[in-house]
Amino acid sequence: MIMPSRRTPGTAAYLLAALFLVAFLGERAYAAPAQELSAPPIKQATSPHFAEIRGKAVAAKVPKKKPGKPPGGSGELPPRTPFTAAEDAASTVAGMPDARFWGDSAADFKDALPKQSGPWLTLSSGGSDGAFGAGLLVGLTAGGKRPDYAVVIGVSSGALMAPFAFAGPRYDEALRKAYTTVTAADIYEAGKGGESFVDSWPLRDLIAKQVTPALFADIAAEHQHGRRLFVVTTDLDAERSVVWNMGAIAAHGGENALKLFRAVLLASASVPGAFPPVLIEVESGGKRFQEMHVDGGLGGQFFVAPPALMESSSDYRLPATELFIIINTGLERDFTVVERFAPSILTQTVGAAIKVDTRLMIDRAFVVAKRSDVPFNVATIPPTFSHPSKGAFDPDYMAALFQTGFEQGKSAAPFSHEPPPYPGAPASKPSLIEQTGANR
Repeated sequence: MIMPSRRTPGTAAYLLAALFLVAFLGERAYAAPAQELSAPPIKQATSPHFAEIRGKAVAAKVPKKKPGKPPGGSGELPPRTPFTAAEDAASTVAGMPDARFWGDSAADFKDALPKQSGPWLTLSSGGSDGAFGAGLLVGLTAGGKRPDYAVVIGVSSGALMAPFAFAGPRYDEALRKAYTTVTAADIYEAGKGGESFVDSWPLRDLIAKQVTPALFADIAAEHQHGRRLFVVTTDLDAERSVVWNMGAIAAHGGENALKLFRAVLLASASVPGAFPPVLIEVESGGKRFQEMHVDGGLGGQFFVAPPALMESSSDYRLPATELFIIINTGLERDFTVVERFAPSILTQTVGAAIKVDTRLMIDRAFVVAKRSDVPFNVATIPPTFSHPSKGAFDPDYMAALFQTGFEQGKSAAPFSHEPPPYPGAPASKPSLIEQTGANR
């Protein structure tokens, strides 16, 4: 995939897809023929975990196919039904016209918000580093400092934890298990197809197990009480963010609504090129067709409001009593003498782009909150966290990060009221020694 010529809040997701492609091809040239490689974790525009930096390759063992499970997906894919930009712009989900709105539509965003003001919570992308946010939420419960958020918004890994965060503390144990017991085999499987380098059916099945009918019903009930749960995906055909009103979907009830709910979560965490996109059926003017949805992080690491309302020239005021942001990625610099090899160059580039993009978004959210006279709260992975990671979705690493989030959540000051300071010069370290911590 070609890297965009200008850096925007979604650049890192494109870089990840490019990185995976180069790492895949590069390692093929150096590794034994029987060796299989891992995709990057599902974090698209976040701090990726690559198993090791070994000589001239970034590699890890991919979970092998499980007996009796679906194949990785190969062969010729059926052609898509053509549709126009105008048809897509006017499209809706059949029977659920309130299921979603365009992420750049200020009017639709305002209409979807709850009538009553309250605290807002937005959860960033982060892949396995989402263990930090999960731990922090559980820690807030333990410390008696977790409110009932009027609005919960999730992107990518943040989208996967958002239903638990929205449903409340009674789902804390499910949230803990979701981010401390999974392995790479629960997320993806080797098997390059026409749309991606690995198959994400394990993640699809995991979402189906976690989003139970009981959780679905609880989310519907909270929506009826006036609270809102939003999840962001990217309509790749239109190159536009889509905000899904997950509570409204749940309120419709039935098998079709439950399938759509789960499909949206999968789409929000599907790195384009690495994971298969999710095709979602819509209709427009009596015509049915499928949109291609991918990782919500393409439009930004987290979401607060449509871009026009976030601009410095806007006078929009957030109708929230407080704004809480949980950043599920490390923001510290990592010094590495980069090898003259494409995977190494792209690995370092992705890490740098992620941190810059995330910091810019935090600063913009801070400015908007200040303009709105809304208290600003942001939680980030502490720079002191340095637990080693053995690869993508390492349970030991995730458990350690969850505990770090938990301790921060129940502490006297789980959030900062200002954007995190930019780090100073990092300490030097040998370039080929395994990196540790959330910036890995």
